[in-house]
Amino acid sequence: MPRFAANLTMMFNEYAFLDRFQAAADAGFEAVEYLFPYDHPAEVVAARLQAAGLKQALFNMPPGDWSKGDRGLAALPHRSKEFRTAVDLGIRYAGVIGTPLLHMMAGIADASDASAVRSYRDALRFAADRTGEAGVGLVIEPINRRDMPGYFLNDFDRALAFLAEIDQPHVRLQFDIYHRQILHGDVIMALRSMMAHIGHIQIAAVPGRNEPGTGELDDAQICAEIDALGYTGFVGCEYRPQGGTVDGLGWRAACQGVPSLSASGTGTGSDKAGTR
Repeated sequence: MPRFAANLTMMFNEYAFLDRFQAAADAGFEAVEYLFPYDHPAEVVAARLQAAGLKQALFNMPPGDWSKGDRGLAALPHRSKEFRTAVDLGIRYAGVIGTPLLHMMAGIADASDASAVRSYRDALRFAADRTGEAGVGLVIEPINRRDMPGYFLNDFDRALAFLAEIDQPHVRLQFDIYHRQILHGDVIMALRSMMAHIGHIQIAAVPGRNEPGTGELDDAQICAEIDALGYTGFVGCEYRPQGGTVDGLGWRAACQGVPSLSASGTGTGSDKAGTR
């Protein structure tokens, strides 16, 4: 069955950030992710994670000044020095908190601009080398421009092309089902063709980015497919609850008990759906 990581940036907003760890554990999650931990000392975040008995799935490298519209620095040639400092800070936090994965955001830049492409390629290679030395995985994620206008990396095939250029086994694709559907559709076929390159998966309903099962996709069937394809990592729940976070967690039972399109036989699903 898929294993889910609560995204503490979007979920459990009924609590202050540091209190969300225990809230997620109390709600039955075994892991968490979030955008950024850098507003708090790494040791404090690590202590909350450990006290709640949780695993860390992922967080992002520093993106620049988020409040001023920065969405990463990798594709911004005039900020390469700042980018390298951000990579080192992300790796330091990763070491203290114990995350196996860091996500490198690309930034707001023209995807057809040659200087932006060179900057992104150089930045990815630098981050790949530094994370490899530190023993931390690195992922890149295509993000749709409806949610993030002007984002440089907004195509899944292009992301795979960058990964092929880097050709380092610890550098992989972050496959966000919500972004995939908005950008290209064909989610299940893409999962099948790209699974060998995927380092992390995230889920949210389309188009509202709310709980899985509340949108246009059969999220339960997608989860079953992820399971059948042999993915063993966490699936990050990067969605905005429509109401109280705990009140909306009923979707997990459906997403943990549906037979897969790829599974042999016709099965009726697990009688343990919803258990962990």
